[in-house]
Amino acid sequence: MERCPWCGTDPLYVAYHDEEWGVPEHDPRRLFELLILEGAQAGLSWITVLRKRDNYRRAMDDFDVQKIARYDDAKVAALLGDAGLIRNRLKMRALVDNARAWLDLQEAGIDPAALIWGFVDGEPRVNHFQRLAEVPAVTPTAEAMSKDLKKRGFRFVGPTILYAFMQAAGLVNDHLVSCPRHRDLA
Repeated sequence: MERCPWCGTDPLYVAYHDEEWGVPEHDPRRLFELLILEGAQAGLSWITVLRKRDNYRRAMDDFDVQKIARYDDAKVAALLGDAGLIRNRLKMRALVDNARAWLDLQEAGIDPAALIWGFVDGEPRVNHFQRLAEVPAVTPTAEAMSKDLKKRGFRFVGPTILYAFMQAAGLVNDHLVSCPRHRDLA
């Protein structure tokens, strides 16, 4: 049995694959972090984000939604000046907007984690892909989640970003069947 080939041999990537990717995540703060990091990844490789993840946690108050929702223009400008982050103005503004949208859900009595997991009826979907070429970039579920979250004020939540989020957060098990993690998480 061999692990999924997308992680290569980089020790950080291998550890992420072996310990995190595809593990069902229900903690709201951790889900928010993954949502933000997947949006930051748009147009880049995941290893780039993974290498900067600790910087994000430090700079963004460990993804405390309450604090991030209060970030003002000066804070966003400071983040844009931080070389340890992906310095994209639109992604930084989306970070604040997404924190506010997350809080809006809570204020409306909606648990964001339950909303997200509701798209898969609360249970991870287990796929049985043999080759990387079979793994989709987008699914109808990711499209539905994208449409719903955009309607609720979230940004950088297109269906491709959200399918990667679903994979990372364990809403789907897309480890190849030849990977030991597929069996472990099934």
